[in-house]
Amino acid sequence: MPKLIRRLADGQFVAETDPFTSVSDEAELPPGDVIISLGRFQAEGERLLSEGRAVGVRIEPAEQVEALAYDLPRLALVAVAFPTYRDGRAYTSATLLRERLGFTGEVRAVGDVLREQAGFMVRCGIDAFEPNDGSDPDQWAHAVGRHRHVYQRAADRRVTAFQEREEG
Repeated sequence: MPKLIRRLADGQFVAETDPFTSVSDEAELPPGDVIISLGRFQAEGERLLSEGRAVGVRIEPAEQVEALAYDLPRLALVAVAFPTYRDGRAYTSATLLRERLGFTGEVRAVGDVLREQAGFMVRCGIDAFEPNDGSDPDQWAHAVGRHRHVYQRAADRRVTAFQEREEG
């Protein structure tokens, strides 16, 4: 199973074995918890959820995360896909999930996931990562803590530098 790095509620990062199986649209569904495409979820999601499985949905950059709005309370996770590190549309999907749609489940970064972008991913509300660079939790914690100040509000609710200046 792939390595998964998860950010805990206290801000610590841990490595875990992924309990989910990512399944392509053409593949047979294995037993257990699965991550499937949005299209497959729209076709088979009701059945999978009624079987008592934990279900995750993979959102590709061109797909609208709002299509999951009514199903979010029943989903275990939403995996936002980064097909290349240069494609930032998954940041928007993660932000929409957290701030507009109020999703409290796991938001996972999949695809071309690099720790150099960890700070941005966490700020957008992503809390689990499938890194493709062999990095470990300590390296992710270091990357997220690299910048002391932030200048914009985001899903992570960090105090901005302007707020710090007013308080200090």
